Amino acid sequence: MKLLDLPIDHFRLLGVSPSADAAAILHRLQTRCDSPPDQGFTHEALLKRNELLGRSADLLTDRDDRAEYESALLRLSASHPNETVGLDLPASSEVAGLILLWEAHGALEAFQMASHGLQPPQAPALGSGREADLTLLAALACRDAAVEEQGQRRYESAAQLLVEGIQLQQRMGKLPDQQRLLERDLDALLPFRVLDLISRDLGDQASHQQGLTLLDQLVSQRGGLDGMDSVTSAETAGSMTQDDFESFFQQIRRFLTVQEQIDLFSRWSEEGEAEAGFLAVLALTAAGFSRRKPECLEQARGRLQLLPDSELDPMPLLGCLDLLLGNVREADHHFAAIRDADVQAWFVQHPGDSLAAQCEYCRAWLGRDVLPGYRDVDATAIDLDAWFADRDVQNYVERLDRQASRPPLNDALPLPWETTVASGLGLQALDSMSTSNDSSKESLGGLEARGIRLPALSLPQMPQLPRLPQLPPRPFVVKIAVLAAVVAAFGGGLSLMLRQRSEAPPVSPVVKEEPVLPAPDDLDETSLPIATLQPEQPLDRPIEPLTSDAPSDKQLEDLVQGWLDAKAKALAGQTNAAPEAVSKQISTVARDRLLQRVQAERTADAALGHTKIIKASVTSVDVVSRTPRRIAVKAEVNYFDQTLDRSGTTIDQTPAGALTVTYVLGRDGEQWKLHEYISGS
Repeated sequence: MKLLDLPIDHFRLLGVSPSADAAAILHRLQTRCDSPPDQGFTHEALLKRNELLGRSADLLTDRDDRAEYESALLRLSASHPNETVGLDLPASSEVAGLILLWEAHGALEAFQMASHGLQPPQAPALGSGREADLTLLAALACRDAAVEEQGQRRYESAAQLLVEGIQLQQRMGKLPDQQRLLERDLDALLPFRVLDLISRDLGDQASHQQGLTLLDQLVSQRGGLDGMDSVTSAETAGSMTQDDFESFFQQIRRFLTVQEQIDLFSRWSEEGEAEAGFLAVLALTAAGFSRRKPECLEQARGRLQLLPDSELDPMPLLGCLDLLLGNVREADHHFAAIRDADVQAWFVQHPGDSLAAQCEYCRAWLGRDVLPGYRDVDATAIDLDAWFADRDVQNYVERLDRQASRPPLNDALPLPWETTVASGLGLQALDSMSTSNDSSKESLGGLEARGIRLPALSLPQMPQLPRLPQLPPRPFVVKIAVLAAVVAAFGGGLSLMLRQRSEAPPVSPVVKEEPVLPAPDDLDETSLPIATLQPEQPLDRPIEPLTSDAPSDKQLEDLVQGWLDAKAKALAGQTNAAPEAVSKQISTVARDRLLQRVQAERTADAALGHTKIIKASVTSVDVVSRTPRRIAVKAEVNYFDQTLDRSGTTIDQTPAGALTVTYVLGRDGEQWKLHEYISGS
């Protein structure tokens, strides 16, 4: 007769201690027989179960049989210390024995043996009670075995058990409800599998890549990083709450390299994930700063400008990126336009030059929001000296200056190392700050006391403005003085690395000024390319709103040209048209915030007695991306500008030439309007 070797002894099968007396054993027998499992096993299997329990109880309550059995157990454990003592059962008691093994917390063994019993050639007859019992037992034992594996933090092993259980149930086709439970458990296990696989050593690349694939699957199932917008997405993501997902995502980020995060976030951003777009900006910044690759910062800056409108104020982030790219003038514009009044007040109250305050802010931003959260980035290495002294950074910034045809600094303007950063806040002032706890607390740590908040990551929503963390006691302005000395040591060739602000009053920032223009009578037009000498639109010629559902390239070109013409008229300040009419023309083609930029720039020029003469003509447009609500076009623009003082003397000009500008258009109601533009992209 064929016997089944069940890996369990009589004590464990009955569920009693080896020291239990006869009364305790009989009481346990009665309890077990009175409470059989109620998951749906056949009556025959449950009767066999009770019979096996009774046999174990009979043996353990007989003094002589028990003594002999215990002696056998001792001999076996001595000769085979790493093996499990088993029981030999007749094949007719197979199902009952496996049920008792499962009840005795041997779920993994019960699942494996039940699965084996359902395989040919020992597979039961179709429709038999044995087939039904083994199929049910396999499902129940599989789920419990997976739970046991999870308790040991072996999440991928648990997932593989569930996959085997699902495949078995699909093959048997008997218990759809049990199959759904297994599938639900597998879905709920997905984030834990991701963490298990991604956190393994990078030498195990197969597991790491599988973890990345599952992470992509998880985010897709949730409908994105903020997901959870429907009951379906909640169920498919294992019913993870938003808080659970945020906590999970923060855990896994530190096991991903910065390049892996750039790739993931970029792909998700292309699929319409605004939150992923912001994370891609941070990852690009982290890669650029940690690896001394300023081109990554330039990419981050371009991506940030293309993000859809949100509650996030991009100005402080743009200010930090411009500062790291050596463009202090542009950074100053962006910092001046920060919407948060408390942050603006901190800049005003900072006990030093504005450049020192901006660098301090930038360093805190890098330390809190940018560098932490990557497997291969040192979040403590925030050395602006080393950044600006790096030859690759210097060469890249100089190349940016040449490409943008930026004019050299006016000799009358102070160089960075001649400002109050290195003089008015010299070593004596720095020493006094470093020795005064109250002073440093007010200027640095006092931010927290006043509730000042900096842009920071709060996944998966776009970041709000969390508080600036307590900064180290060493005053950061010391770094500024050292930085100034380092930059000075490289001579005039790096005078553009940190461009000092001009004496002009601050104006509202423009993300990257692009062509604007009209022309005065005394402009020498012989020096301009013929393509730039386009006649101005008549001032009374209205600009028609663009309402087409699918604008043609010509319509898009006309809208961009309308923006350039209207903006040029507004900045010229020498037109017979009423200011209200010009503003109306701009509002027809652009959002109100762009109109406000133009008005602020004109106000600043008027206060100085300056006039801008600008000629801009669109020569071609190329659609970069198009959706029903958003269109991005890359335009080639012939461009020239002059800035004149009250006497008509040219004080600044950009030589005539071709510029490439990316314009982002959005659907405001039924009308297309310009939302943003990026020069040189």
